[in-house]
Amino acid sequence: MSDVSHPRGDITTHPDVHEMRARYARMLGGRDVALVDGPVFLLGLYCAASPWILHYTTSQPPLVTHNLIMGIAFGLLALGFTNLPERMYGLSWAICAMGAWMIISPWIVGTNPDTGVVINSIVIGALAVVLGALCASVAVRSTPRA
Repeated sequence: MSDVSHPRGDITTHPDVHEMRARYARMLGGRDVALVDGPVFLLGLYCAASPWILHYTTSQPPLVTHNLIMGIAFGLLALGFTNLPERMYGLSWAICAMGAWMIISPWIVGTNPDTGVVINSIVIGALAVVLGALCASVAVRSTPRA
């Protein structure tokens, strides 16, 4: 039987400690944006469903299609950050651009939108800009410098 009362040595004395730390850093290196993936996906889901939630499917048909497409795009970006974060870092700013578009879209895509539609788009857009900026700032900080 092994003696469990004997304290083990510190990991720093292990002969492969440098290799283990490097491997651990490589494995976690691309997951810095992981905390933003979920909120961006939920924002996309809400954006796609918001015309039916707020009941403006008949009064603003162009905005229904627009929000559905934008919601799917937000969701696909979030899934991309989840599956391939190291390749998607370059698209972090796209979430900000899409958020800015969502803020002005009721007046460009819609026809005489009411207050509820405008507020909904502004909130979705503002959240997208904030999440996109957060995602982009984390991506810039975690990108290795030459």
